[in-house]
Amino acid sequence: MSSEAPVGLAIMEKLIGLVMIAIGAITFYVTYTNLGSAPNPVPFLAAGVILAVLGFLLLMARAGEKEK
Repeated sequence: MSSEAPVGLAIMEKLIGLVMIAIGAITFYVTYTNLGSAPNPVPFLAAGVILAVLGFLLLMARAGEKEK
């Protein structure tokens, strides 16, 4: 048996990582440019950064590799 993950799984992992980066960046940007709109913008800024970082980690992760 092969120890590698299916190709479709690896591709979807990368695509979801890209989508999370985009959503995090958009959330951060919109909140940062409209700081006066929200009574407390810090949770929204933090959520944007966290989403972007998690998306980056998904993008950089290697799917399905096992050590021998």
